[in-house]
Amino acid sequence: MKTQTVPAYAKLNLTLDILGKRDDGYHELRMVMQTVSLCDDVTVTLTDGTGVACRVAGAELPCDERNLAVKAANAFCEALGYHGGIDITLTKRIPSEAGMAGGSADAAAVLRALRDLIAPTLMDERLEEIGARVGSDVPFCVRGGTQLAEGRGERLTALRNAPRLYAAVCKPDFPVSTPALFQRSDRVALTDRPDTAALLAALEAGDAAALCASVKNVFEQVLPDEQRARIEDIKRALLVHGAECAAMTGSGSAVFGLFREEDVCRTVCEALRSAELQTFCTIFV
Repeated sequence: MKTQTVPAYAKLNLTLDILGKRDDGYHELRMVMQTVSLCDDVTVTLTDGTGVACRVAGAELPCDERNLAVKAANAFCEALGYHGGIDITLTKRIPSEAGMAGGSADAAAVLRALRDLIAPTLMDERLEEIGARVGSDVPFCVRGGTQLAEGRGERLTALRNAPRLYAAVCKPDFPVSTPALFQRSDRVALTDRPDTAALLAALEAGDAAALCASVKNVFEQVLPDEQRARIEDIKRALLVHGAECAAMTGSGSAVFGLFREEDVCRTVCEALRSAELQTFCTIFV
């Protein structure tokens, strides 16, 4: 049996802007996304049987088509006409319902592993096309690094790699509903938008301070009051402990603060960790 284990890296939104609702029901987005070192491990094995089997360690997640890793395997098989058996094992570290693309990262890792095992000459662009059928963040997770994402998030432009920064990621003990936030965004005037152009210029210049000054997420404006207050509390705590900036990632509920030094980032994570708040020290990758 052929097998492959690959990392599935989490992402952070350095910016996230909602430009409006489209005729197809989706929202037009413009955001800068960055992979970080926090990752799941994804092992894919080709078996003698048929169909896709999945096991998950470290989280309570479905193992059927509701799991994006399974959905990705099925999409790959359909696209390439592959009919063999596939076994997937996910070792989860990325928190769920955090805005860190944990499910999409797993799906992208499955696609990369299947490409290596079955069709090693398949181009990245084709893999991203398959990923777009699975979820809006999957193409980014296939590509990784520092990317401008537009459309639903599937239209990517490669950017200069971000300066070396550490992120203290804080995940509070409540989920945020992405569909509910999008619905709320349709009823709220989004007045405090990120300056994506300024962040792109900071990346081009390799200016970490200017990058941090441009980090912003419009979803914070449309959170329900209780959740928004909790997110603001976490942001303040990160800033008090020396973060150069702090923001929610994606539709939440994880919040991150950026630091220049690893030891400072680790100290902050230890100081803020509690029964109600998971913390992770990560680095841009």
